[in-house]
Amino acid sequence: MDSIEEVAGKYPSYRRAHAKGVVYHAVFTPNGQAASLTTAPHLQNQEAQALVRFSNSSTNPSIPDVFSPAKGMAVQFELPDGGVTSLVTITLPIFFAKTPQSFIDILGTIKENSVEGATTADKFKAVMEKYEESRAGLQAVKMLQPPLSFATNRYHSIHAYYFINSNGERQAVKYEWEPEAGLHYLANEEVKAQSPNYLEDELAERLSKGPVAFQLSVVLAQEGDPTDDPTSVWPEDRERIVVGELSITGIADEKAQDRVFDPTDVPAGIECSKDPILNFRHDAYAVSHDRRSQGQ
Repeated sequence: MDSIEEVAGKYPSYRRAHAKGVVYHAVFTPNGQAASLTTAPHLQNQEAQALVRFSNSSTNPSIPDVFSPAKGMAVQFELPDGGVTSLVTITLPIFFAKTPQSFIDILGTIKENSVEGATTADKFKAVMEKYEESRAGLQAVKMLQPPLSFATNRYHSIHAYYFINSNGERQAVKYEWEPEAGLHYLANEEVKAQSPNYLEDELAERLSKGPVAFQLSVVLAQEGDPTDDPTSVWPEDRERIVVGELSITGIADEKAQDRVFDPTDVPAGIECSKDPILNFRHDAYAVSHDRRSQGQ
């Protein structure tokens, strides 16, 4: 958190990343297709209430939507025992750092190259030349197009998890949210015409006409697919299973806007992989929440 603040500045009372976002109410309806893979209660046959936070990736809460290329979709499911579990996804399939330390080092390189006149492309080039692991992730960022809507993006978990079934069998998986509205992006001539908060405004208009839906799929790893490296992609031919539908109904109250979406908070039937970035996020999220709760 200190490293992020040193590079991006401080924005008191906001998250240290994905600062600009809005939380919505939703209902998740599993279809039972995951029941043979995991005993996780929200993936069986009973619908679960949920909260969904769409966000920009930037640390700056005032940045116009078109200038923050990667978008986030964090979903928190209510469990039958009163607990919660969260799934955090972004519009990129991979990350740009393998470990917390390399993440900090990469931020340091960005800071070193943030000289007067330096462009984002200049900073990316400096990082990619020094850290080979960052190349694919930063190239993916450069390829992103501004979306028409939060509801027309595909969102990926950059981390792997293990599903565990009633027989104790383990299966490594990643998640994907597929929009039922399809994938739609802004044309170049449309970008300049958008308001700074066009994504929130567009989603409000879309929700006034009915729920916004996503299909949740799990991607099944095969032997040899890395589960501890968020900078590596799995082959495109891996099996995908649709396990449920998310229906977003409307904006949540002010209290819900401060909810912590911890991707390591998993129920019985799911385990975090040994991905060091994934496991470090629990403490990082806690520090971020503590600071913003104190107005820092």
